[in-house]
Amino acid sequence: MARKIESHFLAGPAGRLEALLEEPEEGAPVEAALVCHPHPQFGGTMHNKVVYRMARGLRRSGSVVLRFNYRGVNLSEGKYDEGRGELEDARAALGFLRERYPDLPYSLAGFSFGSRIILRLGCSLTDPKPARLIPVGFPTSMMKGEFLGTCGIPKYFVHSTIDQFGPKADLEKAFEGFAEPKSLQFIEAGDHFFAGSLEKLEDVIAGLPRSHLPLI
Repeated sequence: MARKIESHFLAGPAGRLEALLEEPEEGAPVEAALVCHPHPQFGGTMHNKVVYRMARGLRRSGSVVLRFNYRGVNLSEGKYDEGRGELEDARAALGFLRERYPDLPYSLAGFSFGSRIILRLGCSLTDPKPARLIPVGFPTSMMKGEFLGTCGIPKYFVHSTIDQFGPKADLEKAFEGFAEPKSLQFIEAGDHFFAGSLEKLEDVIAGLPRSHLPLI
C-alpha cells in the first residue's frame, strides 16, 4: 500500500499556509513531527534539500511529517515578519498536526532559521510538551539561545563540521550552557547545507533516539 501524501492549505495567522503531510515509508505512524525550513528571505522553502532529507529520515523512523511554507513563501499568504510571525505560523501548523494526530507524541525539527523557530516554540509548550526538539544547522551567529539554559525538553543538535553561520567552536561553547537532556552530533560536511553528506544527515535523523519509544 502506498504511503499517504497530502497537500494542504492551513489556516495561518496571516492567511493560508501551503503545507505537505507525509506518512511513514512503512506502517502506521508512531510519532508526529513538524519540520521548519530555513530563512525565507534567502531562498528557504519546505522543499529545501536539507529539510527534505530531514523529513525523509523522520519518516523512515516512523513519523508522520508536516512541512509547510512560512508566510509569503511560494503559495503561502502574508509577508516576512522577522521571525515573529513565522513563529506563529509554526504554531498554527503544529496545531493542525496535533489535531490530525491527537494520540501521537510529537516532535519539532528545523533547519537553520527553522531551528531557531522550533526551539523558541518547543521550549514554550507545556501541555503536552514535545517529546524532542531536533535543531539542525543551529545558526549561533544569529541566535545565542540563552533561554535554552532552562529548557528541559530533550534537544538533539545535528551540525556540519564546517558551518559559516554556526562555527563548530561557537556551537560547542554555547552548547555547554544548554539545559539537559541534550546531545550534539557533528557530521563531516562541506558547508552549512551539509554539502557532500546529505545521505549521512538523513541516516542520522532516522537514527535519533526518542524518549517515548524504544531506541531505533
